[in-house]
Parts: sequence; structure tokens; C-alpha cells
Amino acid sequence: MSRPDRAPAPPTRERSRRHSWVRVLIPVALILVWLAGASFGGPLFGKVDEVSSNDQTTYLPESADATQVQKLLGEFNDSDSIPAIAVFTSEDELTQSELDAISDAVADAPAVEGIGDDVSPALPSDDGLAVQAFIPIESDAELADATAALGEELRAAVPDGITVSITGPAGFSADLVAGFAGIDGLLLGVALLAVLVILVLVYRSLLLPVVVLATSLFALCVALLVVWWLAKFEVLLLSGQTQGILFILVIGAATDYALLLVARFREELRTAQDKGTALMAAWKGSFEPIVASGGTVIAGLLCLLLSDLKSNSTLGPVAAIGIVFAMLAALTLLPALLLLCGRAVFWPRRPKFEPEVVEAEHGMRTTGLWARLANLIRRRPRVIWIVTTLVLLVGAAGVTQLDAVGVPQSDLVLGASEARDGQAALGEHFPGGSGSPAYVLVAEDRLQDAADILLASDGIDGVSVTASGSPSGTATVTEDGLAAVGPPGTPAPEPTIVDGDVLLQATLTDAADSDGAAATVRELRGELDDLDALVGGVTATSIDTNDASIHDRNLILPVILVVIMFILMLLLRSILAPVLLILTTVLSFGTALGVSALVFDGVFRFPGADPAVPLFGFVFLVALGIDYNIFLMTRVREESRAHGTREGVLRGLSITGGVITSAGLVLAATFAALSVIPILFLVQIAFIVAFGVLLDTFVVRSLLVPALTYDIGKAIWWPSKLWRHGER
Repeated sequence: MSRPDRAPAPPTRERSRRHSWVRVLIPVALILVWLAGASFGGPLFGKVDEVSSNDQTTYLPESADATQVQKLLGEFNDSDSIPAIAVFTSEDELTQSELDAISDAVADAPAVEGIGDDVSPALPSDDGLAVQAFIPIESDAELADATAALGEELRAAVPDGITVSITGPAGFSADLVAGFAGIDGLLLGVALLAVLVILVLVYRSLLLPVVVLATSLFALCVALLVVWWLAKFEVLLLSGQTQGILFILVIGAATDYALLLVARFREELRTAQDKGTALMAAWKGSFEPIVASGGTVIAGLLCLLLSDLKSNSTLGPVAAIGIVFAMLAALTLLPALLLLCGRAVFWPRRPKFEPEVVEAEHGMRTTGLWARLANLIRRRPRVIWIVTTLVLLVGAAGVTQLDAVGVPQSDLVLGASEARDGQAALGEHFPGGSGSPAYVLVAEDRLQDAADILLASDGIDGVSVTASGSPSGTATVTEDGLAAVGPPGTPAPEPTIVDGDVLLQATLTDAADSDGAAATVRELRGELDDLDALVGGVTATSIDTNDASIHDRNLILPVILVVIMFILMLLLRSILAPVLLILTTVLSFGTALGVSALVFDGVFRFPGADPAVPLFGFVFLVALGIDYNIFLMTRVREESRAHGTREGVLRGLSITGGVITSAGLVLAATFAALSVIPILFLVQIAFIVAFGVLLDTFVVRSLLVPALTYDIGKAIWWPSKLWRHGER
């Protein structure tokens, strides 16, 4: 009998060896696949500007007046260059020799690389303290470099005591380019460093943070590879703003998903001797919440496709691609790394194989912060959720102070701004809208009618028309018609006509990005409507952008709520629980927005906010904030099947409390990293989302949701089987 018993031993050892090889080959193969993708995506970090654009008009709807006018500007001007305004100012009245030096410097400007030939003459102000000149920047030039070189050349050519500033559309665009310059290096470095510090402090491990960060970074590299080529082939539009959000979103989400799997793996190692068995159990337990969480975020982001504004609609698929690779990395690359490392990944605090201790604890922690919090909820659930709700409502009242109707272009970049200083100088010595006129496209036979309306407006300082026969390319329009250019008796030039239309340029008395200019353009659009005229330009672009943002916000917010609620219903097999989870998340968002409004106004003294700020804040906070409720409630549902709903709530809270809090800290830190980019919109999004995530992590998910669920009991699962047959 002994021989037959021992006979199968060699095949068993052989199968064991083959099994060991499989355990090594599969994870190594997965790691190599991700390494190959990252090797192609990594070098693209410094090349995103090759396929991105920060021009607002490219993101407007095709039907917008400003978009249609912008498309035709090149046909009238025979150029698609970007206008810059050089402003020369002095504290004392400029002498003739100084004026001559300025004129010579302006005339020599085309010698600077990237500067076009069609430079205007130097135009002195009436008070004799300033001069302005319009200098085109070639469209294929590096805008920031060309603008900086132009400023340096002009400063070197004019006498001491004269201040030179480069402003206008080119100046402000250069400011934006400089503001986004730190995305590839500074932003990514700060975000990764913040995550690394948090992981080391929370897990007190050296290898685990490296494994988790490698997962996040590989996910970002491959996501960037896909997005870059889609932008290259013009399938997607990419901007500096979208790029920054993509980086932060992928790093934060991939780290969150990784932490969920790591926590489950650590938990399973206490009851399973074999690391492969523990990893498979952890993967199965984490798969549903990771996919559900990622799917929720993707669904919320894709709702942005309903947006009229392309800067919003293109963010949806770009960010969704990032979340897809964050999930894939957490479910494939991370398990491969964990399988190779085993318990050593947690060194020096390796989890012990102690099934008897786990059995004695009944799978629930009986000591520590989360166990104490669970006991507090057991004793006072109703008091906790009522008081928490009231506190959140008080914070949400601050929403009334949020000024999200748009900000001037000059305030988009925080900190020092040469373009902003130049615009201020223009406003002191010239009409505020100099260099950024309102363009009016009107039929040739209605030219004078449109000009009369413009000239009658208090917000317009002068009107001209594009005219190819004029040395300056334009001819002044008066109440008596086109004025002659040149000596007395010179006939007036004929206006340039494109498809039966002419292009009027109206100089605004107020700065192009001011409320006064916006009011003037809105008024003119109403008065010119009977002439079928289109009004474009910098001010019109800003108006159309803000109007589209407000439309998007009012449409997309309720759609996102409905989509996410439907996903939660499928996941939790319940109606009541998803409704309550959505309500708590909306309340959390309202509080985050209300507190942020008070901080923006009272502490930072921001000039206002873009209409897209509440929309983006809502998308990220609701889609990402619901993640933590998914992590919690999927575990509560799992525990409720075996122990009843109320006991399941306490067990789910005590088991997931640590990992969800760690994930919340990581996500808040990554979004806070956006504030290193000196762009007002990104700084505001950084604060709203970081504060909102912390609020959701420490208050909503730790107190409000568990206490409310415990108080309701098994009815929370209505109308599922768990409600009908489960314990209270």
C-alpha cells in the first residue's frame, strides 16, 4: 500500500515546479508589457505642447459668433499672426529724440526671430507720456520665446527711463504658456513627492510606496501615450489645463485603487500562508469596487461630452482614458509586482500568518481609532448624522458668496505679469481696448449702417475697416463714410471684401477683458442683430466662453447625478442606498464649494471664478467622492450578508477606515499639487477638490454615511433580497 501512495509524488513535485514557473512568468510578462508602454509614453512628457493649444477660440462651439469671425480674420488680414502690443511709458513727457529712438526700435522689430513684417508705426499718446505699437507674432513661432525676445530687444534699443511692456493677445497668451510650463516637471514632481511622503508615513514601509508609485506612474505614461497620439491626429483637443488635470487624476486614482488592493492583500495574508492564494482572494474582493469606482468616474467624465464648450467636452474622454489605465494598472501591474514581492513588500512590518487571531477577532478590529468610532456610532447614530448634516449645511450656505461668472483675461495668471502691467499702462494713456478691438463682420452694403451703430455707442472710441489699399491695412470710418488716408484730396481706399462681407474694427474705450467692454459688446450684438452682423474678438470670445460654460454647468450637473445613481443602483442592488449616498455626496460638494467661496473671497482675494470651476469641482468631487462611499458600502454589503446590516456597517467601517482615509489623503495631496501651477482656474480647482476630498473622507464617509445607514438598518437595501431576508 505504501508504494502506490508514494508513486504520484514525483508528478506532484513536477506540477508544483511548473506552477512555480507560471507564477513567475505571468507577472514578469505583465511587467514587461507595461514597461514597454511606459518606455514609449515617458519621453512624451516634454512634448505635450506640440499637440496642445491654449487658444480660447479653438474650444468654442462652431456656432458661436466669435468662432465664425475668428475663422475669417486671416482672409481679411492675409495673416494668422498673433498681435502683440508694445507699450512704452515714461514718468516725464517723452522728448523728440526719445520718440525717434522708440520709432527706430519698433521699425527694427521684424529682425527678431518670430516677429512678422507688418509692424505698425509708433503711436504716441495724447498726454505725451506713452507710445504704443502693434507688432505681429508669427503663428509658427514659439510664442513665449518670441515675446520675451521682442521685449528684450526693445528694452535694449530705447533710452533709460522708458519702461517697455509687451501686452495684447500675444502677451497674455505668453503668460499662459509660461504658467503651464511647470506641468511636465514641477507639477508631476510635487504630486509624486506628496504621495510618497504620505505612503511612507501611513504604511511605514520602504518598498510598498515604490511599488504603488510605480503602478501610478506607469499608468500615467501609457495614458499619455494614447492621449498624445489621439491629439496628434486631431481626434482630441489638448490644452495645458486638460494636461494638468490628466496628470493629477491618473496619479490620484491609480494610487487609490492600488491602496484598496494592497489593504485587501495585507488582510488576506493573515489567513493565507500562500501569497498567491492571498493575492487571488484580495484581487477578487477588490475587483468589483475598483471597477465600479472607476466606472463611476468614467461615466461622470463622459457626461462632459454633452458640453458646448470643447475645453469641457474634450476633457471628458482625455480624463476617462486616464482612469481606464489607472484601473488596468491597479488590476494587472500591481498584482504582478505584489506576487513577486510577497510579504516583503510590507517590510519591515510584514503581516504575520495568524488565522487564529483573525478568528478570535471575528474579522473585525476591536482596538484603534476606527473600532472606537464604530462603537460611538453604535451608541449615538441618530445624533451623529443629524449634527453632521447641520454642520455641513452651515458650510454649504457659503455658496451664495461664490462669484463664478468669469474673470478678466488679465487675472487668469497669478503673480507678476508683464502683459497685465502693459494693459494697465494702455488704460492710463490710450483707449482701454487698444490692440484688442471688437471685430464686426457685416455685409458690404450694410457697412455704414453698422459703423453708425458702433460710432453711436459710448463704449466705442473709434471705428475702422480692413482695407487692402491702405498703408496700415485699415481705413477709418466716420459718420460721413470712409476717411481718406494721406494728403488732402487722396481718395478713400476701398474696403477688403470676402464673400460679400467687410470687417469693421471697433476700438473699445474699456479694457477688452473688463466688465465694461463685455457690456458694450453684448449691447452691440443686440443692436446689430437686425443687420445679421457677427461680433468677434477677445471680448466676444470671453463672453461666448462664459455663456457656454454656464449652459454646460446647468445641463451636465443633473445628468451626472442621474448616471452615477444608476450605476450605484446596479452595484448595490438597492434604490434607497444610492439615493442617500448621492444626497450625502451633493451635500459634501455644497459644503466644499461654500467654504471655498469664503476662502477665495476673504483670504486669497481672488477676482472671481470661471463658470467652469463649479462644474469641474462637481465632476471631480461627486465622481471621486462617491468612490469612497463605494469602497465602504461594498464592504458593508459583503459583511451585512453574514452579520446583518447594523453589524455590517460597524465591521465595514472598522475594516476599511484606514485604507479609505489613506486614499483620501493621497487624492487630496495630488489635487493640491495643482496649486503650484500659477493659473487661477487650476488653483481654485486644487483647493475645492482637495478640501472636498478631505471633508468627504473624514466627515461624510467616516461619520454621516455610517451613522445614517446604521440608524436606518436593513431598510437601506430596499428593495433587494438583503432588505427582505437580511438581519437588521
